[in-house]
Amino acid sequence: THVWTVLLCAGVAGQICYHLCGSVYFRLLAEGVDPNYRHRLGWTPLMVASMNRLVTKALLDGGADPNLGDDFSNVYSYSREKGIHSLEGDRPDIFCAVLIHCLLVLTLFLPCDLVLVIREDEFSNRLNGRANFRGCTPLHYAVLADDLRIVHMLLEAGANPLLTNELGHTPLAYAKKGEMQTLLKEWEGKFQEEQRRREAEERRRFPLERRLREHIIGQEGAINMVASAIRRKENGWYDEEHPLVFLFLGSSGIGKTELAKQVARYMHKDIKKGFIRMDMSEFQEKHEVAKFIGSPPGYVGHEEGGQLTKQLKQCPNAVVLFDEVDKAHPDVLTIMLQLFDEGRLTDGKGKTIECKDAIFIMTSNVASDEIAHHALQLRQEAQEQNRRRLADNLDDVQSSHKITISKQFKENVIRPILKSHFRRDEFLGRINEIVYFLPFCHSELIQLVSKELNFWAKKAKQRHNITLLWDRPVLDLLASGYNLHYGARSIKHEVERRVVNQLAAAYEQELLPKGCTLRLSVEGHTEDPGAPGLRLEIVGEDSTSQKLDIQPPFNPEETAHFK
Repeated sequence: THVWTVLLCAGVAGQICYHLCGSVYFRLLAEGVDPNYRHRLGWTPLMVASMNRLVTKALLDGGADPNLGDDFSNVYSYSREKGIHSLEGDRPDIFCAVLIHCLLVLTLFLPCDLVLVIREDEFSNRLNGRANFRGCTPLHYAVLADDLRIVHMLLEAGANPLLTNELGHTPLAYAKKGEMQTLLKEWEGKFQEEQRRREAEERRRFPLERRLREHIIGQEGAINMVASAIRRKENGWYDEEHPLVFLFLGSSGIGKTELAKQVARYMHKDIKKGFIRMDMSEFQEKHEVAKFIGSPPGYVGHEEGGQLTKQLKQCPNAVVLFDEVDKAHPDVLTIMLQLFDEGRLTDGKGKTIECKDAIFIMTSNVASDEIAHHALQLRQEAQEQNRRRLADNLDDVQSSHKITISKQFKENVIRPILKSHFRRDEFLGRINEIVYFLPFCHSELIQLVSKELNFWAKKAKQRHNITLLWDRPVLDLLASGYNLHYGARSIKHEVERRVVNQLAAAYEQELLPKGCTLRLSVEGHTEDPGAPGLRLEIVGEDSTSQKLDIQPPFNPEETAHFK
């Protein structure tokens, strides 16, 4: 409230009051006033100051952030979004001047008229009420006001000239020719160079391999191969005329899609725009090619555009995932051939989309059985070595990188299968790297089980205030539920079937006191392989434990007639 009062005084009382308000503002800062306090319509004091030549330096010295974006869009959109229909509500003191004016003609006002009056009286009357200002920074407003002195002051204070508003425009887009454009171009160059330096330093300190290992369990060979290719691209050691193309091979649930997502998160801050996923099982028929690039003129859906081309227009350097590419129609593969070779795509409207900076990742289950059995054979040969590496410290166990698919196996076994399926050498020839995903070894399965149990332990604590503990043998027992064909999904289902089902039944039968501690442990050996191998115990404050007597939800004999 005090912030807006000071700004109003400075704007109304002129230059004499300007210096007085500057000193007042310093006193307010000392009292703990937030310099980034937002007006109820979305802007900050620094935005007002930058537009109206007010106490900009005082605000910057007081800690105002020059890189905050405006939440205000335009008069009409904002009145609809916020549903402003009256002058009721909690408002800063600065509204007093507006209120006096508005009350005289309140009956004539529409909601958008009220927003317009507030915007003009408390921000500026020099801006177009219909224009979109969402995301504009103080630097945008200073450029719109054509105030070279304020622009220079903001830049010196750390304002980023590369920040864009909701329309995707930097401050330079609004600058008049002459000194303003020259100044902004110079500072854009400085920021770009500094940004490249910081990114390079960040890559050295925190390499991509390390980032990917935080989210991907195992798959050392795949991680290293992908990271090496992206490192070449980031550091300028790549063919800029062709995009980067990967083919991920391996069985389902083994981390292919997750690795593609993590690469997109690394390459783009906004993963919604920077990651495009195309389920190729939707393009199995010839006529579905139109969904890919858009219908030609004269056909239904021509104006809508294609699913891929529409998204690539918005982000030409996106990470594009073609999931289960082996299911796509050959005509779709022909289109992808042009995409991979020339780095451009022509849509149904005849417009060409340049996407040479994109990264294309295809996944396929083709030859997954051959890859899995070959890897298991290699692991059996190295079983003694793996046994020595197995330790209680799960983070120290990473034996999968010792297993390497031989070049002979790739050429003599895998390539003929790929050639037989895709039926064209030129398609395979445009793939930069064929990445092999191997079945999980025992130590990696232990990590997967631990991750899944930790997920449910967190849920139990958040939702029911129940602490869930488990012994090491529990991890080994649940890891035995691994299915080679379903990968990590089989571990997820095993934990749900053997652990979460018991938790849900115990909760329904009111066997779990609020705030209790539960421990999972392995029951003694039983001859019946179908019997549950896990038991739930409540741990008391004196460390004593009591087994839960969980009754089956139904009697199998009573439901036999449903079979």
